[in-house]
Amino acid sequence: MSSLMNPYLSFRDNAAEAMSFYQHVFGGTLEMTSYGEMQASEDPSEAEKIMHASLTTDNGFVLMGSDTPNSMELDEGSSYSISLSGTDADELRGYWDRLLDGGTMQVPLERAPWGDLFGMLTDRFGTSWMVSIETPEDS
Repeated sequence: MSSLMNPYLSFRDNAAEAMSFYQHVFGGTLEMTSYGEMQASEDPSEAEKIMHASLTTDNGFVLMGSDTPNSMELDEGSSYSISLSGTDADELRGYWDRLLDGGTMQVPLERAPWGDLFGMLTDRFGTSWMVSIETPEDS
């Protein structure tokens, strides 16, 4: 098997809700395991928190995430964005529209100086996304 790089998102206590939202956006199969199922926390209030979630889509995207235990600091100030790009304008616009539901547009999805359609948004869970739709040179 070749190497892979998969985004792994950290949440405080809403990973199940966030990962279900991403399943709505991208489709695919979502698997989630709680701390309680794995007997991985001595704090009973964390039993329902998600220890690991993995969303695998039909087109090969893999997005992972988990809740951060109360005993660990959650760094919500990290600077990162997840980038979606390609030539399937309908698919990418669909992702854009669904991710924007409840989120905040940073840069509208419109023609960029380099010719492609490009936009940036922050979804309702605080994850930053960039969407770039490659367009033919004669468009």
